[in-house]
Amino acid sequence: MMSDKKAIVLAFSGGLDTSYCVLALKEQGFEVHTAFVDTGGIDAGQKRWIAERARELGAAEHHELDAGQPLWDQFVVPLLWSGARMLEQYPMLCSDRYVIVQQCLALADELDTRHFAHGCTGMGNDQLRFDQSVRSLGDYEIHAPIRELQRQTSNVRAHELELMAEAGVDVPESASRYSINENLLGVTLSGQEIDEFGVPGDDTHVWCRPRSEWPAERLELTLGFEQGRVVSLDDQPLSGPELLATLNQRLGAYGVGRHIYTGDVSIGLKGRIVFECPGIDALMVAQRALREAVNTRLQNQFHQTVAQRWAELVYTGFFFEPHKADLEAYLASASSHVTGVVRLATEGGAVQAVAVGSRYLLKDPDSVYAQSAGWTPEEAEGFVKLLGQSSTLAARIRGVGEL
Repeated sequence: MMSDKKAIVLAFSGGLDTSYCVLALKEQGFEVHTAFVDTGGIDAGQKRWIAERARELGAAEHHELDAGQPLWDQFVVPLLWSGARMLEQYPMLCSDRYVIVQQCLALADELDTRHFAHGCTGMGNDQLRFDQSVRSLGDYEIHAPIRELQRQTSNVRAHELELMAEAGVDVPESASRYSINENLLGVTLSGQEIDEFGVPGDDTHVWCRPRSEWPAERLELTLGFEQGRVVSLDDQPLSGPELLATLNQRLGAYGVGRHIYTGDVSIGLKGRIVFECPGIDALMVAQRALREAVNTRLQNQFHQTVAQRWAELVYTGFFFEPHKADLEAYLASASSHVTGVVRLATEGGAVQAVAVGSRYLLKDPDSVYAQSAGWTPEEAEGFVKLLGQSSTLAARIRGVGEL
């Protein structure tokens, strides 16, 4: 028997915020379809727990959607091409939101509804990522119960916990302390002492083990690239999601990829998070080492400008903006010769690119830095003189003291 209630698709993680959303949307008269979009980072047991949580909350139906490969293709590939980090620190681990929206809207189309809901607050950047993506991809009505809750209370988390308790729904202790987001890209944590600019607690270690647990032996890995796309690990071909998951596990054991980041939220607040991304760190270190070895000086200089612009668009919600596609066309072209192998090594805490090999290395066998040159001393002297001629003339004409 069909329900006469309007169906709504809720992007659902099983966390405190989206759990509250199920109850709030039901109270508004919706038939709630929870959609867990699997973007990696969690195991089968956790997925079962999320499905059980949706049923416990009274969802009409729970849907599990796989988006690991779309996340890799649409985000990780151009991320590595660009090497972009917001404020040179944060590699936009939040970007699974964009494929989550895509998958949820496709489900909404299947259910013949134009109603879509998310658990974003009115304080962060995620609301931009969700709302702008929805508007860029079609004509849907957006519902944001947590944002609406802020009309009623200034302490949203306390109100949610109280409502969960009244409904008889248990909330894991970690969820009551921190907001935790986990996907193929990495883990982000906020809340409690993190928000207050204090020292993150020991329980904020998720993938990256503390120093006392690092293995004693040195770890070395070899990554293979073709046109800026990583294609193999230790000479074994792997799909992108498989390769990244393996790097997360192996390098996380050495504490690689743990960071604390303070960013400027688009609406004017300071946002502070702990994040862990062992695999992304390794891939970006390797790709940069290879890219800078095979591309020209001018390509490498301009690359920073493009990367910064790309990061700004992705971070602030403009994932489906045509300008982003324009930048990616350049990045794809600039990656056309980023083919080769990179050797990575770590003894814990950080990873380095210790060796690079490629048939496209811009290396002159007759001219090796600090060893040999294919030009004469006289030619070098003339080059230095002409290169600095403008500065030399300024010093002579203006006087040294006026520079």
